[in-house]
Amino acid sequence: MVNTKVTLSGLTLDNPIIPASGTFGFGYEFADLYDINILGSISCKGTTKEPRFGNPTPRIAECTDGLINSVGLQNPGIDKVISEELPKLAKHYQKPVIANISGFSIEEYAYTCEKINDHEQVGIIEVNISCPNVHNGGMSFGTNAESAFAVTKAVKKVTTKPVYIKLSPNVTDIAEIAKACEAAGADGISLINTLMGMRIDLKTRKPVIANKMGGFSGPAIFPVAVRMVYQVYEAVKLPIIGMGGVNSARDVIEMMLAGASAVQVGAANLVDPFACKNIIEELPKVMEQFGISSLQDIIGGSH
Repeated sequence: MVNTKVTLSGLTLDNPIIPASGTFGFGYEFADLYDINILGSISCKGTTKEPRFGNPTPRIAECTDGLINSVGLQNPGIDKVISEELPKLAKHYQKPVIANISGFSIEEYAYTCEKINDHEQVGIIEVNISCPNVHNGGMSFGTNAESAFAVTKAVKKVTTKPVYIKLSPNVTDIAEIAKACEAAGADGISLINTLMGMRIDLKTRKPVIANKMGGFSGPAIFPVAVRMVYQVYEAVKLPIIGMGGVNSARDVIEMMLAGASAVQVGAANLVDPFACKNIIEELPKVMEQFGISSLQDIIGGSH
């Protein structure tokens, strides 16, 4: 009998499979399809201080082995997430969830994280620092070690729950950014967020997406994600949630060997709503195939 349990900052997950933020709504939408309590946890839809309608359409472009999206953090805002979305999820899911928080200034990050901190359903706060800093010319917080440090420090001042910083891969040295987050008190790291991509329509000769560029995700980015998880594992002493193109139980094990303690599944959910369920069911068989008795024992096993 294999053991699929893993731990994240004191939280024990029945398995390491977590639907990634933005690909699974607020979770309850999938409860009609299967018992979502089989999931290790759920990273809820990215939440901001104020409601956001998101970017203009079209927002999605298909690619070989992936897709580009520019949804623009569409969400009802932190107050409605707390009063409506999380209570709806609680009717179907009895485990701690991961609250994914975004912001456009350090003050917004701190405000929204402080509000979600007291919610009993939330086990971990995942801070997405891939957002544009409105006070710094629109450059993403996650592309600069100083900005990443500042956001992490501000959030840690107002929260008591574990804080995981979600890193952008669109940087020269992701290990440097991870070290800055660790120095500021982060409890863990999530990576990678989407790469930047673009498609052009041959008939119109214009970008497919209204926003021109968007986040590239799917199986094509998996090798990049594995490489970055490996690098960050060597750079910091924090637990890592790995993601980026995960599509199978074999991908999960590879990501964990690189250094991930848990694994998020993103674009695969948009292709097949049963993706996470299938991976969870497949995982014990693949563990047996490779002689793995406990997933906790293989974390960072390739180093």
